Amino acid sequence: MAFELPDLPYSKDALAPHISAETLSFHHGKHHAAYVSKLNGLIEGSPLAKKSLEEIIRETKGDAQKAGVFNNAAQTWNHTFFWNSLHPEGGGVPTGDLATRIDADFGSYDTFREQFATQAVNLFGSGWAWLVDNGGKLEIVQTSNAGHPHPLTDGKRALLTLDVWEHAYYLDYQNRRPDFVNTFLDKLANWEFAATNLG
Repeated sequence: MAFELPDLPYSKDALAPHISAETLSFHHGKHHAAYVSKLNGLIEGSPLAKKSLEEIIRETKGDAQKAGVFNNAAQTWNHTFFWNSLHPEGGGVPTGDLATRIDADFGSYDTFREQFATQAVNLFGSGWAWLVDNGGKLEIVQTSNAGHPHPLTDGKRALLTLDVWEHAYYLDYQNRRPDFVNTFLDKLANWEFAATNLG
């Protein structure tokens, strides 16, 4: 059964002015859609076509001959996770158990915020910045290109992510990645989604 492009969890103009409807139209409707389409083409008629997205990622990670499958599968998963990491009324300081864990593992929210922003801004080239649970300890992880922290592949459970490929922000922020990162943390980060992933 072919994979389908999931709908956004909000309207395309819901994140404006922080992320424009034009950016979401390109990012979701073109980039994300292309990953889904390419993945379907690559696995059609193969045993992978009967597997879940997570199974495909696990079975192709690190296999040079299946790099194209991994990249498109991981990017399909990453983008779906990213859309849910954004919320029109998000950002700011989390609450509840997640806030307690951030304070315990980073010292304070301000320290976490500084470290996350630094990792996201300084990631060379294209990739992702993640808040993950690594065996009961919260960490910030950078991944390049289609990199993907996941319990199935490296024991790390993703809680929240920020896409720092240029197509995620260039129409709205041009080369000002720091402004995009700060806007994500202050206005868009979906802490309820992160708390749900924390369990």
